[in-house]
Amino acid sequence: MTSDAELKAEIERLRAENEALKKPARGQMSLKVSEKGALSVYGLGRFPVTLYREQWEKLLAMADEIRNFIRDNDARLKKKE
Repeated sequence: MTSDAELKAEIERLRAENEALKKPARGQMSLKVSEKGALSVYGLGRFPVTLYREQWEKLLAMADEIRNFIRDNDARLKKKE
C-alpha cells in the first residue's frame, strides 16, 4: 500500500510535469491571445511579437512582397543562427 506522503510526492511530480508540457519547447513557436486581445507569437526571439488582428491581417497580406524583398536583398540581410 502507498503512503500519503508517497501519493502527495507523486501528485506534485505529475503537476510539475504537466506544467512543463504546457510550455512550448525551446525554439518552438506558439500563439497566445494577450490580456488586451492582441495576438502574440512566442519563440521568434527573446520577446513575443504582438500585434492586433488588423495588423496581422495587413502583414499576412504582404507575405509575397516580404518574401520577394528578402530574396532581392538576401546579400544585405543578416541571418541569425
